[in-house]
Amino acid sequence: MEKNIILGTAGHIDHGKTSLVKALTGIETDRLKEEKERGITIELGFALLDLPNGQHIGIVDMPGHEKFVKNMVAGSSGIDVVVMVIAADEGVMPQTREHMEICNLMGIRHGMVALTKIDMVDQDLLELALDDINDFVQGTFLEDKPVIPVSSVTNEGLDQFVKTLETICSKLPERKFSSIFRLPVDRVFSMKGFGTVITGTLTSGSINVGNEIMVYPRQIVSKVRGIQVHGSGVEKAGPGTRTAINFQGLDKESVNRGDILSTPDTLIESYMVDAHFLYLKSNAKPAKNRTRIRFHSGTSEILGYLILLDREELLPGDEACVQFRLESPVCCIKDDRYVVRSYSPIKTIGGGDILNPASQKHKLFDKTVIQGLENLILNDNEQIILFFLSLKGYRGLSFSQLRVMTNIPDKKLTADLQKMLAMQMVIQTDKENQKFVNGTVFDDFKEKLVQKLADYHAKNPLKEGMPTQELKSKFQYIDDAKFFNILFTKLSRENLIILDKNIVKLSGHKVALQVDQHEIKEKIKKIYQASGLTPPFFRTICQDLDLDKNNAIAVLHMLIDEKSIIKTKDDLYFDAKKIDGLQQKLTAFLKENESITTPDFKGMTGGVSRKFVIPLIEYFDSINLTIRVGDTRQLRRKT
Repeated sequence: MEKNIILGTAGHIDHGKTSLVKALTGIETDRLKEEKERGITIELGFALLDLPNGQHIGIVDMPGHEKFVKNMVAGSSGIDVVVMVIAADEGVMPQTREHMEICNLMGIRHGMVALTKIDMVDQDLLELALDDINDFVQGTFLEDKPVIPVSSVTNEGLDQFVKTLETICSKLPERKFSSIFRLPVDRVFSMKGFGTVITGTLTSGSINVGNEIMVYPRQIVSKVRGIQVHGSGVEKAGPGTRTAINFQGLDKESVNRGDILSTPDTLIESYMVDAHFLYLKSNAKPAKNRTRIRFHSGTSEILGYLILLDREELLPGDEACVQFRLESPVCCIKDDRYVVRSYSPIKTIGGGDILNPASQKHKLFDKTVIQGLENLILNDNEQIILFFLSLKGYRGLSFSQLRVMTNIPDKKLTADLQKMLAMQMVIQTDKENQKFVNGTVFDDFKEKLVQKLADYHAKNPLKEGMPTQELKSKFQYIDDAKFFNILFTKLSRENLIILDKNIVKLSGHKVALQVDQHEIKEKIKKIYQASGLTPPFFRTICQDLDLDKNNAIAVLHMLIDEKSIIKTKDDLYFDAKKIDGLQQKLTAFLKENESITTPDFKGMTGGVSRKFVIPLIEYFDSINLTIRVGDTRQLRRKT
């Protein structure tokens, strides 16, 4: 498959970038009237170059004027090869240096130098310019790279330029592309008969005609109507291509440069990102904590603050793990490159790569966080997955979220998760939504739950177990029912707990009655057995037997748990066997008769008083045996 290659031209204003592109391709990349009048590139210009070997090269002509460097930053996103353009009559200039810094920060590693305007200088000046360039490229990605003298006026050196470019492009290594479709928006316009057209460099993933696409962070969804790659209509576009997409029913005003296209519900919007940050040596003074900055990612520029996590200030040339707190949301994935410029005066001060694309506020000097972020730099997949899962606690992360957070290719991520599941390093809490939690987080909750049960048993030794809802209420911050279900299931399989309908207890828990409690239990049971459907109030039993109330209530609850005693309401309790017998009579009657009146039910009880009849009939309503219809009861039909 043919490689898709994006070439960017960089360099100082009026050093001949646009003229060089025109000489190579015949395309005028200065599109705007203002650009033509002023003779400078303001917006990003685009062109297509076909090399002699048939390789298609998409060219991004990046502006050189200081005021438009932000557009240069946008253009550097997705670039494979850079041609640093330096005019022979001026040599290395301030924007040349800033562009070089930006290219280094954006992770660009391949390129060459075009020494332009050689028709305007003599041999001596040409030699001086070459010496100047040699000094300039030392320690940069262009060190030992070709320097080709050219003239866009006479075409001198253009053949050698193309031949050299062809050699460079043939040796480019395969870029690591994410499977997530992303296209940072650099232009939006309307065309009669086509509607809204969005252009950009497709940085990862692929897109087909007919696909649904979401505009982030606006979360507007539209359908792809048509695709062009390098000016030709295609059904599908892949990574590393200059791509124009035509959308159905999408207003031009609803999309701006800086937005990013992706598939619906894929990217994560965040006002905070953690990053590895290089503070350039060229900076005149240290960067202090909470320095106001301009954050450039993709084609966006967002105001925000630089937060130093492990120090009070950053010295020129220092590297550190930092956090950026932004005034507008950004949609990054791990390993994205970014550039930071100062708020005022505007100057490139540093950049690096994203570590955590959807972060939260960290405490300063938190060693665990700092160590975790430093580990992310090592790119150990297991450590990366565990770190992000640990940050999310019981909530965990879905597979879709992990794609963004880790930037691990889909197949590799699936394989890693399967391996970690088998080792119980991670736990899947939701198969349908493919949600995972860190195994240590899960184990921590296991310990907490077991301890809650142990405490409950210690305080309530005569209770069979703890109601599951009561146990869940002890963890009110957990609102995921599936998490509890998985937790209970695992604890049951490990024989740590026993689940019995709505009661949960530790496996080793047994109700242990003291000698006097055994006696109390038997006395209470005999009273309820003897009293049938006319039992005394429980408080009366306690008074008659001179029982300690708390002790007696504990025994009573145990009898209820054992299902020896049935509670109806208030202070009324009945012998379970008597209730079962009455229930059988009532069921048989209602199967033969459509309904029963309260007087009929009273007759069925042997004529007990209303104070017992009403609680009894309402009890059968409460267990869904009967339902009240007017002044009668009917069997509740189970559906």
